[in-house]
Amino acid sequence: MKKNEGTADRVIRVILGFILIYIGAIQVGLSCVLAYIVVLVGLILLITGTIGYCGLYAVIGINTLKKKTD
Repeated sequence: MKKNEGTADRVIRVILGFILIYIGAIQVGLSCVLAYIVVLVGLILLITGTIGYCGLYAVIGINTLKKKTD
């Protein structure tokens, strides 16, 4: 897997991932099913932000990683 997320993208994903996991875990006015969905989305964001690769980005051809110029 080739990285396709830039630094800003990764930081935003990790922060949003933690926030969504927290919100889902304490179930702030959410139904049980919705809380699980929120936690799942948070985990996906956290994992993709940590590894720097997003499968959806790869499928639709998005790459936020800046290329190094020689």
